[in-house]
Amino acid sequence: MKIDNYVPKDKRRQVSDKRIRNLKILSKVAILTSSLMYVAYISEIMQNFSGNPVSPLQPCVATINATLWTFYGWYKTYRDWPLVISNVPGVFFGFFTLITIYIH
Repeated sequence: MKIDNYVPKDKRRQVSDKRIRNLKILSKVAILTSSLMYVAYISEIMQNFSGNPVSPLQPCVATINATLWTFYGWYKTYRDWPLVISNVPGVFFGFFTLITIYIH
């Protein structure tokens, strides 16, 4: 869907600026929520250290997922920083959770 077909020429710049501003806000909210999702692994890490290891399946899949999305965002023609920044914590927290499952 092209904006050119629906918006008069004098309004295009205004719509484009608003769209860019909204995307920047959305990317910041997405980074925050994604990071919080991975920080939530701290409770599972604490369970692992207390002798009640959690299932390794979810942290393993989350680590793989976060790693793939990080590489994807990094190797795009133009780096997708919100994608990279929001998934790097998943690589570290997921991997650390996996390690603490087996070494506690």
